[in-house]
Amino acid sequence: MEKVLQVKDLKISFHTFSGEVQAIRGVNFDLYNGETLAIVGESGSGKSVTTKSIMRLLPEHNSEIKSGEILFEGKDLTKLKDKEMQKIRGKDISMIFQDPMTSLNPTMKIGKQIMEPLIKHQNMSRHAAKERAVDLLKLVGIPKAEIRVDQYPHQFSGGMRQRVVIAIALACNPKILIADEPTTALDVTIQAQILELMKDLQKKIDTSIIFITHDLGVVANVADRVAVMYGGKIVEIGTADEIFYNPQHPYTWGLISSMPDMDTHDEELFSIPGTPPDLLDPPKGDAFAPRNPFVMKIDLEQEPPFFKVSDTHYAATWLLHPDAPKVNPPEAVKRRQNQFAGNAPTATLEKTGQGQFPGKKEGK
Repeated sequence: MEKVLQVKDLKISFHTFSGEVQAIRGVNFDLYNGETLAIVGESGSGKSVTTKSIMRLLPEHNSEIKSGEILFEGKDLTKLKDKEMQKIRGKDISMIFQDPMTSLNPTMKIGKQIMEPLIKHQNMSRHAAKERAVDLLKLVGIPKAEIRVDQYPHQFSGGMRQRVVIAIALACNPKILIADEPTTALDVTIQAQILELMKDLQKKIDTSIIFITHDLGVVANVADRVAVMYGGKIVEIGTADEIFYNPQHPYTWGLISSMPDMDTHDEELFSIPGTPPDLLDPPKGDAFAPRNPFVMKIDLEQEPPFFKVSDTHYAATWLLHPDAPKVNPPEAVKRRQNQFAGNAPTATLEKTGQGQFPGKKEGK
């Protein structure tokens, strides 16, 4: 498949009164044409910062892209001037935000807000833009679109407002659609409808989607591939089946174990102990080490490289080193691994020259 976006060794910092927060610490991923890539992780892991940097929406007064490239159609977005970026933002790359009420102008009619990008980027007349706005409202499932196009945001329910935001994002048939937790503010029933809508629309307009969420259950229904972020880094990436049914990183184990399912018999849900790392002073070794029940000495001393589990599956954990002790993952993970079709491949070290393993297993 053709790559529509490449993020290479991206490092982003925020300058605060307390010091430099290293929010993104070397993120790499590719987005392929027509696929949905989900980026998951706890709040503060760097998901939204990564995607806002693609849109160049980070605050200019205190944020800095320290290094790295964001390549789109051969252009490095980090090097573009504001005027050049304005031609891409909303036209080639669009974004759906978490709360539709903060995305919509309460004083403007819905139709006018959908018409704006059409007039700006497509040079449509107002009449043609309004007809297209009605078509877009129909496309996202809003009934009586001819009447609703002249109404205001407060006249729509939460789920309908989110559909309007999706219509605005899709107005110019973008090549990339970034959805930043688009269903978090909605109830479960409406959430399912919005997710189903996004899957249907992707097939119709052939766009690539980056889906940001902290809810792994949402990801299972929409993603082709999943990238797990922690402490400003991607710690595991693979197909949705590989991440759900054959996870390898202890952090991914924790996320999956905290998901309720029909086989859960415990009265209390599992939660990952501790808190995310302080990125004012990032840890020396594996950022997840203080919260990892399988922590080893090497985790505290040396950052793990990516180990190759399969051609599409990589994880950055020393547990995949050939010399590492064998550990039993949590019961919820073992249940899923037992469902995994075929035998899981043996992980190999992706980066050469990093094969030393001086640590010994501590604790469990």
